[in-house]
Formats: sequence, C-alpha cells, structure tokens
Amino acid sequence: MGPAALGALLALLPLAAPLQSTGSRRGGRTPEPAQPALHRLSRYLLAHYQKGTRPVRDWRTTTNVAIDLMVYAILGVDEKNQVLTTYIWYRQHWTDEFLRWDPARFDNLTQISLPAESIWVPDILINEFVDVGKSPPVPYVYVGHHGEVQNLKPIQVVTACSLDIYNFPFDVQNCSLTFTSWLHHIRDLNLSLWRQPELVKFDRSIFMNQGEWELLYVLSCFQEFSVKSSDSYAEMKFYVVIRRRPLFYTVSLLLPSIFLMVMDIVGFYLPPNSGERVSFKITLLLGYSVFLIIVSDTLPATAVGTPLIGIYFVVCMALLVISLTETILIVRLVHKQDLQPHVPQWVKHLLLERATVLLCIGDRKKFSQSRTQSSDISGEVENNDSTAKLNHYSGEDPREGEAVGGAMPALAFAEQTEGSSLAQGVLREVAAIRHFLEKREEFRDVARDWLQVGYVLDVLLFRAYLAAVLAYSVTLGTLWSVWRDA
Repeated sequence: MGPAALGALLALLPLAAPLQSTGSRRGGRTPEPAQPALHRLSRYLLAHYQKGTRPVRDWRTTTNVAIDLMVYAILGVDEKNQVLTTYIWYRQHWTDEFLRWDPARFDNLTQISLPAESIWVPDILINEFVDVGKSPPVPYVYVGHHGEVQNLKPIQVVTACSLDIYNFPFDVQNCSLTFTSWLHHIRDLNLSLWRQPELVKFDRSIFMNQGEWELLYVLSCFQEFSVKSSDSYAEMKFYVVIRRRPLFYTVSLLLPSIFLMVMDIVGFYLPPNSGERVSFKITLLLGYSVFLIIVSDTLPATAVGTPLIGIYFVVCMALLVISLTETILIVRLVHKQDLQPHVPQWVKHLLLERATVLLCIGDRKKFSQSRTQSSDISGEVENNDSTAKLNHYSGEDPREGEAVGGAMPALAFAEQTEGSSLAQGVLREVAAIRHFLEKREEFRDVARDWLQVGYVLDVLLFRAYLAAVLAYSVTLGTLWSVWRDA
C-alpha cells in the first residue's frame, strides 16, 4: 500500500466511527412484539374463507345441524287472529371443515368468536312464522378448533297456531315450532336434537312463570318432509304445550254470574201474590244484561267457534227469562181472579190432589174443608139475620099478636096490609143483598181455588227450575274440572 492510499484511509477513519456507532445502535434496538393470537387466528381463518358455499371439503358430506330450544316467556296469545307470541332461547351447532386450526400455533387458543356475517350459517327458519319479532341482534358465533360452530341467540317468535278456545278459561293450547332448511334438502343439511328429548320436555329453568299462561312441557320430534315427490327436507318440530291460569276469569266472570243465578233462585221465596217478585226478577235480568255487555270484551272471539263459557252465559240468560215468565204466569193466576171461570176439575185433580202428594206439600183438603165450613157458617148467619128482619117487618111476632088480641081488628088489618107491602120490598132488598153476598162468596171461592193452583204450580215450577239449574251447574263443573286436571 502506497503512502497516498494510507493517507486516504486515515482520513476516512473519523467518518467511519460515527457510522459504526449508528449501526451498533440500530442493531441493538429491541424487536417489536408479535401480534395477538386472536388477530392472527382471525386472519388465518377468514383470509381465504368462502362464506357462500357449504363448508365441506367433499360435496357428498352432509352437514349436520343440532338445534335446541328453551322457552323463556309466553308474551301473548291472540285467539282472534290465531297467533302465538313467545320468547325463546335458540341454539345451533354444526361443524365447519374450513374453520380448524392447531392451538399450539396460536398460543393454545381453542375457541374464538367470529362475526356471523363472515362465515356460512345454515338457512334454518320456522315454518309457522307470520311476523318479524323484536329480537335483539347477536352478531357473533363461537368457533372451536375442531370446526364446531355454536350460534346462540334469543328470538321473539310470532307464529300461527291453531288455538282451541272451547274450554276457555280452562283451555290447554298446543302450538308447534317447526325448524327446517328452506333450501337445502336432507342430503345436504340434516337436523338433529342437541339434548335428549327428556331434558327438553321438562326444562322450565328459565321460564318466566308469573304470567297468564304456564308452560306444561315441550315435546320434540324429527321428521322428513317432501313436496310432490321432490327431495326430502329435514324438519325438527317442537310442540309447546301451555295452559291458561283460570283464577282471574273465575273471579271476574263465573262468580258474578253464579251469584246472580243464586239470587234468582232466592227470589222464588217471595210471595207469589205480591208484585215485588216480578220487579225483582226484571231487575236481575237487566243486571245480567249489563254484566254480559261488560264482560263481552274479555271473552275470546274467533270465527270458528264459541267458547263454552259463552254458551253458559246464554243459557243463564235464558234461565232468567224462563224464571221471569214463570213469575208472570203465577202472578196472573193469583190476581184478577174475579174475571176467571171456575177451576176445571182436571186441574184440581192434577195440581191440588196429585201434585201436592208428589211435591210433599201440606194437606190442602183440610184448608178446603175449613174454607167450606166458614162459608156455611157465614151463610147460616146471613139466613138467620134475614129471617129475623122479615119477621120484624111482617109483624108475625106471636108475642105481639097475643098482646094486641082482637081489640082493634080493622086497624090491625090495615097495618098488616101496609106492613106486608113494606115487608115485600124489604124482602126483595134482602134477597138482592143475599144474592150479591152469595155471588161475592162464589168469586172468593174461585179466587181461593186459583190461589191454591197458583201456589202449587209455583212450587212445581220452582223445583223444576231448581233441578234444571243444578243439573246444568253440575255438568259444567264436571267438564271444567276434568279439562283442568287433564
């Protein structure tokens, strides 16, 4: 090396020292930390993922989706529109062959949550859907390192249901929720139950049990469905069986009606010959009409049929009308009897003889005999009084004849002639009075007979009415108790 080259190297030494120090500082810098395992795994799984195709490597492989259902609350039952609104917790589970990884490469991470819109999700719908419920969105799903995907979400389900309200308010409803794939047939997508059917049936762990309806059980079954010999589709049916709590309707509907019917029966103990019974029963009928108007909005209404409680109210109204008609008939019999003819003999035989024995009514013959004796006594008294008056006016008193003797025969004859004409007039008046009294007594006898007929007929109709009400009440009570305990 020449002196010139050596001098050049010595001139560059001061410049090399700063560059060496700068290089040494760069080489000693701490390396940046690695990215989080969740970010790396998310990019690894979704980098080349195709969410538009079914996640299987062999197209012949069937994707099996296991589903589960838990009822959280019964939000509403619309009997008129035949709609059931429920709130359920729904779970899906399937295997995605393109979402697998080795946990050792990603910090032993075995589970990750991914956006549901970024991966393939089965198109499972509920066939009975009639409206979109207000369900909270759940945008994520859980994915395991073996490709297990879990989709858990709450759903407000508004479904059509065939509601049978004939047994209202002791009705039990059975509504189905049918889960099926709308596009994929059973060779591509099959359904199964996540848990055992026994666990699903009596699972009420999350059910809100304070409403009008109580959950009895949830049945589940799998079946295949096909349309016109086309490809079969897998269906998973859940039958939600619920029962109405009848206490509110019993207190607000049945008890007031029963009380009004009891008051109608008690009204028969009012005297039939008083007009208070008619006004009392008319008041009951009007009160029951107002009661039906008030409760009409409470009863479920459908175009298919009428609940039994509606028929019960109609029959009760008919019984009140029959009771009022019977009361009007009895009052008609025991009033205004002067314009009525004599009681026919067959009526007396049937009502006053046979019916009194059949109904265990007191002896009416004794009352009739006492009435006949009193009329005979009054007749004898009237005869004696009229005979005494005739003797007084005719001057036939023997004592007066003895006292007068024969002293004044002409005067006695004149007085006798004048007295005889006066006595004849008095006799005609007395005969008219007697005829009037006899006629009045005859009218009274007719009135008494019709009154007896009215009393016996009132007892007969009352007991028939009471038997009809009791039979009707026992029948309804038996039916409702059987339905409630079914």
